[in-house]
Amino acid sequence: MKRLLLLPALLLGTASFADNGNYEISPMIGYNLAEGNVGIKGDDHYLGGLELQYNYKDSKISPEISVLYSPNVDYDGNVGDTSITRTLLNGVYSFDKIGKITPFAKAGLGYEFVSSERDTLTIHSKDGLVLDAGAGLKVPFAPSWAFKAEALYLAKVSSAHNNADNNLIAMVGLTYSFGAAPQEAPKEVVVVEKKEVVVAPVVVAVVAEKDSDGDGVYDKLDKCPNTPANSTVGADGCPVPMDDDHDGVLNAQDICPNTPAGETVNSDGCPATVDLQINFENNSAAILASSNERLDKYADFLKKHANYSAKIIGYTDSRGSASYNKKLSLKRAKAVVAALVQRGVNPSQLTAVGMGEANPVADNATAEGRAQNRRIEAELTRN
Repeated sequence: MKRLLLLPALLLGTASFADNGNYEISPMIGYNLAEGNVGIKGDDHYLGGLELQYNYKDSKISPEISVLYSPNVDYDGNVGDTSITRTLLNGVYSFDKIGKITPFAKAGLGYEFVSSERDTLTIHSKDGLVLDAGAGLKVPFAPSWAFKAEALYLAKVSSAHNNADNNLIAMVGLTYSFGAAPQEAPKEVVVVEKKEVVVAPVVVAVVAEKDSDGDGVYDKLDKCPNTPANSTVGADGCPVPMDDDHDGVLNAQDICPNTPAGETVNSDGCPATVDLQINFENNSAAILASSNERLDKYADFLKKHANYSAKIIGYTDSRGSASYNKKLSLKRAKAVVAALVQRGVNPSQLTAVGMGEANPVADNATAEGRAQNRRIEAELTRN
């Protein structure tokens, strides 16, 4: 009972540190494995404990006071109820965190008090000095709370025969943190007398800049002051040469502004040869209705650019004799010429040529390939 009174005394003795730093208090429960302890019958028993730790600012080592109490320990002989109280003073080293987990190691010394109902303990079982070392970890689960687990190895130095009684203790518990961290001293504040300064307003006259042609460049910097509306200009106000379809012919000279990428063009930006995508049924020179839209567009181009002549070239697939295919391809070319003339194209701009089964664009071994080879191409020539 006297040993139990040490517990509140220790807590009261350390309460004066509460204003100087953070504290941790940890109620623990564990299991003691006795390794050759003199006089102890069994190898193990339960114990409880309380640990109080003070954390210095900017230090990884913290002092800790621990009280471990074993209420029921059996000794050899008829000694009655026996208890062991150990009071330990340790230095705790906290390692860097691994995620949220804080590992630690500890070492120190203390004193072991042995009390029995009957005073018949042997000299081996008397009070004595204890050396200890251990390790553990803390895992937080709330702002001020953490789960704590540790293993502790104790060696009691016995005066009898210079024997050392060894114990291995495993404990788990909860850690509660409290107490404000030390605060830095407030810095001295120097008050400087303020003087009111009156500044007279400054009026700045702003002259609006002119941009007569509206191209975004002011007149005094514009070297081309009469740029047409919506023109793309450089920093000097002059139009920037543009080639939107990237065919090598600038927009201003390009009469075919939407030439497909990679197409070979003439000086006006128009393809020298174009597939009109007008196809025919097998052994037929009749133009399908699906080709009317493409014929309309090509007729409009030739009417708008009368300085161009178009050679209409007809092709067939490989079926049939070469001489027959030559005649059939010419019929197809003449049918397209007639359709363009019907749409208003000057006949002097048009010629018809039949190439038969020459220059296939697809495989004649398949129906799809033969359908692509039954086609019309046009070659543009500038007059």
